[in-house]
Amino acid sequence: MRTIAVVPVKRFPQAKTRLADRLPARSRVALMQAMVTDVLIALRRAELVDGVIVVTGEPIAEQIAINYNAEVLMDARDLGHSEAAVLGVGMALSKGAERVILLPADTPAIDPAEIDGLLSAAPEGREVTIVPDRHGEGTNALVLTPPDVMTPSFGEGSRKRHAQAGEAAGAAVYESEPLTVMLDVDTGDDLAALQARLDEVRGGASHTRGLLPRIL
Repeated sequence: MRTIAVVPVKRFPQAKTRLADRLPARSRVALMQAMVTDVLIALRRAELVDGVIVVTGEPIAEQIAINYNAEVLMDARDLGHSEAAVLGVGMALSKGAERVILLPADTPAIDPAEIDGLLSAAPEGREVTIVPDRHGEGTNALVLTPPDVMTPSFGEGSRKRHAQAGEAAGAAVYESEPLTVMLDVDTGDDLAALQARLDEVRGGASHTRGLLPRIL
């Protein structure tokens, strides 16, 4: 089954404003660069991902995507995560995708094996798999079969919203909790959780791992 990953990336100067009390603007931009790079490396190593589309209005993210053999869909309006995801799904469909996995750019610790685990089961029809964030309210990943089975709607409360949308579309809805995919970075507490995770394991997230001691 042809599967394409879609990664929306917000313009770096507008990203991670909730970390402003912990990190100055320059450090937040550096963090975004490192996290995007690590996410794309992990996706390139996932055996069941056939292609990656980065949707962004950020020139640095565009160049990172090109460096790691991802396709780029420029989003000059930078309207938000959900809108960028919809744009990416449309492009994935035009590339022959039978399934998409929507992933945020701020999950640098993702393990390629956990991505493959999410994609290992062969869908028997219309399916939606939701990966919540570590707080249990938001959505960190969506696996959609077919790619346009429902319209993604990220943000606060999206875990429940996506489940309802999948059911309304007549899809089988599943939830999965791969640890490394659930770990995104929006707040100081999230950053601490990421640091703790990287301290526990060896390998992975090399760019973010190398950056954090220099900015924290």
